[in-house]
Amino acid sequence: METKVITRINNVDIVATSDEQYMPIRPICEALGVDPEGQRQRIERDEILSSTTFVIKAVAADGKEREMFCIPFAYIFGWLFSIDDSRVSEDVHDAVIQYKRECYDALYKHFTAKAKFMHAKQKLIDAQLDVISEAKKNFNNAKNILGAAEVKMKKIRDYSFEDYIDDDGQMRLFD
Repeated sequence: METKVITRINNVDIVATSDEQYMPIRPICEALGVDPEGQRQRIERDEILSSTTFVIKAVAADGKEREMFCIPFAYIFGWLFSIDDSRVSEDVHDAVIQYKRECYDALYKHFTAKAKFMHAKQKLIDAQLDVISEAKKNFNNAKNILGAAEVKMKKIRDYSFEDYIDDDGQMRLFD
């Protein structure tokens, strides 16, 4: 089975099978300084991870064929997140802590993104409803002003010279 290098940790190539994207855990464990057999047992006890494991045969650097305990590439990130950082070697400890922080941030963003979106959207809706309410109020006021102006305009048009004389030339009707 052909493999390809995904990344390199502490001068150890981390590989995945090129066709199904299964990754052997041993090189990752060695790069992190944790016991591969202990991690295999942890994975086998995990209800989700254990259902995804796969053993592949691959040719090692020494030319010999070896069995490699693998999990899907998609599950590597969750498995790495579950490794106790106090068990990793000192030289990768800070990188593991940084990785875990990024995982916590990613989980937070994933699970709160929709709520944040809905909250922001609701604020915009509420603000726009206020604008619409104010516009309707202004529109109704404008209709009332227009109606009164049209009534006054009709009175002015209908105002005759005789009305002007009767009003002693004052046009007080329109004040």
